Amino acid sequence: MPQDIETLAHALLDAARKAGADAADAIVAEGASLSIDVRKGVLEQAERAEGIDLGLRVLIGQRQSCVSASDARAETLAEMAQRAVAMAREAPEDATIGLADPAALARDFDTAALELADPSPEPDPAALEDDARRAEAAALAVPGVSQADSCSAGYSNRRLHIAATNGFSGGYARTGRSVSCMAISGTGTGMERDWHAESRVFQGDVLDASAVGQLAGERAAARAGARRPKTGAYPVLFDERISSSLIGHLLSAINGNAIVRGASWARDLLGEPVLPETLSLVEDPHRPRISGSRPFDAEGLPTARRLIVDKGILTGWVLDLATARKLGLESTANAVRGTSSPPSPAAGNLTLTPGTASRDELLAEMGTGLLVTSLIGSTINPNTGDYSRGASGFWVENGEIAYPVNECTIAGSLPDMLRRITPANDARDHLSRRVPSLRVEGLTLAGD
Repeated sequence: MPQDIETLAHALLDAARKAGADAADAIVAEGASLSIDVRKGVLEQAERAEGIDLGLRVLIGQRQSCVSASDARAETLAEMAQRAVAMAREAPEDATIGLADPAALARDFDTAALELADPSPEPDPAALEDDARRAEAAALAVPGVSQADSCSAGYSNRRLHIAATNGFSGGYARTGRSVSCMAISGTGTGMERDWHAESRVFQGDVLDASAVGQLAGERAAARAGARRPKTGAYPVLFDERISSSLIGHLLSAINGNAIVRGASWARDLLGEPVLPETLSLVEDPHRPRISGSRPFDAEGLPTARRLIVDKGILTGWVLDLATARKLGLESTANAVRGTSSPPSPAAGNLTLTPGTASRDELLAEMGTGLLVTSLIGSTINPNTGDYSRGASGFWVENGEIAYPVNECTIAGSLPDMLRRITPANDARDHLSRRVPSLRVEGLTLAGD
């Protein structure tokens, strides 16, 4: 029984050919994760997971199917291939499916340069428990914090390999170390909560656990006594913790699947302004030590830096091979996939042009308005871009935070909102999506 994941991927391809597939690709992921939770200074949960997942996609003519398993025995591989071929023969035809042209495949990629895997040993469970305990203790030490919840530390190590009958074969490993804490202020119906979390590829880069807990506690304490804000049209500043959601809505609108279906408010905006002319949105999948980096996409195409928005102008969609073929375009090497589904497009590492002012300076310029630190629920019309979300944060008067607020709704039009954003300079460099705090003028608030 083969154990190496590269060997397993190629064994799946061999099984697919023997079963009658015209073409196939395989993905094998193997890894382990460890998570420790504490509550009231006592270990609440310790969970370790190890396993292997195998996925096989087979193509017969212009028909395809996908199967997956978590068993690497040779007989399982043969059964997977037989079932996949049988399913593909019954699947509807799709002229746009198919593997990448061998000439376009990624070659000579340098996964080591991306530093996606920390070579240091897996941490001892006791070290993770200590992190979680220290985070909780630091949160509880903040005046005004009544309790701490969901204080956790974790570690993961995962290896991935993709192979296809067009000649592609490549893989890499990823690691991650995290610490998080949720703190609560007040009691009864007056309780408010807030959090902080840190996650890094390399363990040595993670913020000290006590600092994580202290920041969570300070945020929760600052929310004590929250009330509803005023109703009306005001400027809104989206804190850096949640500002990337606005860019996420833009990415959803320019995703190839949405464009192919015609279900996007951005479907006619290619070559048109979608952001202020001073801002660009860059995708860079080769940033070292970043969780979203990768040398190739899920279809074996080489990834590269590109401008999705150039000085406010939308330059292209986010595409995999199938959506690109439907639109008569070339893939942007944005294919992602799991073991049980075919590839689909998704963007990775993104950087929005930062501003020159700090968040506090944007608040001062704002005068009266709302600083949003948390968003709740989502009502986004994908066709029109109508935007409505529950929010909480802080009311701002005379450019300074006046009091915490909750139970309010923000509403506006996404296309207009994105063209009116003003960025701060506070984006965190270790995040896959580097988006600073964003101020948007003239949104409608529903509060008291």
